[in-house]
Amino acid sequence: MSSSRIRFSLLWVVLLALVVVALDQITKVWAAEQLAGRPPVEVVGELLRFTWVRNPGGAFSLGTDYTWVFTVAAVAVSVGILVFAPRIRSWWWLVALGGLLGGALGNLVDRASEPPGFGVGYVRDFIQLPNWPVFNVADMAVVGSAVLIVALSLFGVPATGQRQEAEPEADQTPVGVHGEADG
Repeated sequence: MSSSRIRFSLLWVVLLALVVVALDQITKVWAAEQLAGRPPVEVVGELLRFTWVRNPGGAFSLGTDYTWVFTVAAVAVSVGILVFAPRIRSWWWLVALGGLLGGALGNLVDRASEPPGFGVGYVRDFIQLPNWPVFNVADMAVVGSAVLIVALSLFGVPATGQRQEAEPEADQTPVGVHGEADG
């Protein structure tokens, strides 16, 4: 494996992650300025609203007393992706892991910089759909990447190399084009 290929894969995962983090943080700043302390804004009727929420927990506001666990998990996932990224050979996997890294880092920025303190801060959420918790761009990247990872896995798309075909068993006689035994 060439060092240029390693740098290429890692570079693309990091660049995609930085795009996600930038979009996430820009939209969170906008949301804080436009929505904090105000009633929800209907964007598409009741189907899509913007509403300001500071989430002390994880998905669905679960684990509000264990925010530090989400911080540790985000750091572990981020390190794991950065270690694995140089071996990736599939554009689809680069996109999936770049999005996952960006989403993890986007919410990690909040946990590190928002009150009540480092590693246990609130995550800023503002996108609301009916019957669904309020979320943000980082959350969308994490969920979208997770769906893509599952799909890639189900379809057998390899992250690190070519798809391997099953080898014929040793005791089978190869069969010719017309169904006759070769030999």
